[in-house]
Amino acid sequence: MKISGTGRCMLWGIALIWVWACGPSVLAQAVVPESGVFPIPYYPPPPEMDLCGESVPIHIEDVRERFDREFTIVVYSHAQVFLWLKRKERYFPWLEKQLAQSGLPDDLKYVAVAESDLLALAASPAGAVGPWQFIASTGSRYGLSQNRQVDERHDFERSTQSAFAYLKELRDTFQNWTLAIAAYNCGENRVMSEMSKQKANDYYSLKLPLETERYIFRILAIKELLRNPEKYGYSLPSGAGYPTQNLDRASMNLPNALPLLMLSEAAGVSFREFKRLNPSYISDEIPAGDHVFKVPAGRGKEFQSRVEAFKSSYAPTFSYHTVGRGETLFGIASRYNVSAEDVRKWNNLTDTKVKIGQNLKIMK
Repeated sequence: MKISGTGRCMLWGIALIWVWACGPSVLAQAVVPESGVFPIPYYPPPPEMDLCGESVPIHIEDVRERFDREFTIVVYSHAQVFLWLKRKERYFPWLEKQLAQSGLPDDLKYVAVAESDLLALAASPAGAVGPWQFIASTGSRYGLSQNRQVDERHDFERSTQSAFAYLKELRDTFQNWTLAIAAYNCGENRVMSEMSKQKANDYYSLKLPLETERYIFRILAIKELLRNPEKYGYSLPSGAGYPTQNLDRASMNLPNALPLLMLSEAAGVSFREFKRLNPSYISDEIPAGDHVFKVPAGRGKEFQSRVEAFKSSYAPTFSYHTVGRGETLFGIASRYNVSAEDVRKWNNLTDTKVKIGQNLKIMK
């Protein structure tokens, strides 16, 4: 594309403003070509890196190029890096404290960034969800409850403790953090199988699934950018980051299921805000049982007293559906946005068979 003289001057003006805003440290780091086109600064990858105290063999050509690929992608992903910088102000202080208390390497916090961008509701096409991207089976294995109403994989605190337990177990298995983190991505059985087949015992010389081959290098790139953002032209103004959330926690037992809306009203927040503070609750109903709810700071006692006042007397209301020709239990459940298992429970059904003319209770 040919740029006019006026356009070229405008681009140079934008470039000069960018350089002025970033400061002299960025100028010293960046390599800017001397040409008449808009200068995109070149940032070389760092010559040395380590992960959880384990040195990365960047002197090996293949390793250097694989790292360079991920580093280059990350360093120029401006919007994403700024979002990481904002979210880290909310989550890193807590993560760093938990890692220290658990005797785990501080670098593991970057695994959560690579997995989910620090988003509680992150979900992958493969069915992994939450900030640590647990699949259903692994989440269950490490104590995260999952059903139609609750999915603790979305809970930042609980999923973090489960991720720590899993990573610690992987480290004990492989006696190496780099292999342990790779196994977190593609599974310990896959890593052990490839190690046996290829007669290799170090991550950098193993042929693994492409995602896992890139995974460690992406974490390294994230680590470098978030440790040294100014070195690469990123400067987050004071106050631009997301603040930590000051919350009260209310523990209680619910004898009956309750609509989530009732609890949000008791907490004095919107339905959306209650879900944001308590992302594990994935339906519009809170099941019976023991719960710990998060509400804005200063509202915990009032919230608890309000719920205690109505939780035992609340009785759900039902509508009725008459089964028509060709209808199935699953189709009826889907129509009312409930599960077939709930319809079975509400109507004391022993199986999924329904008959024409049968009246089924549907809880509103």
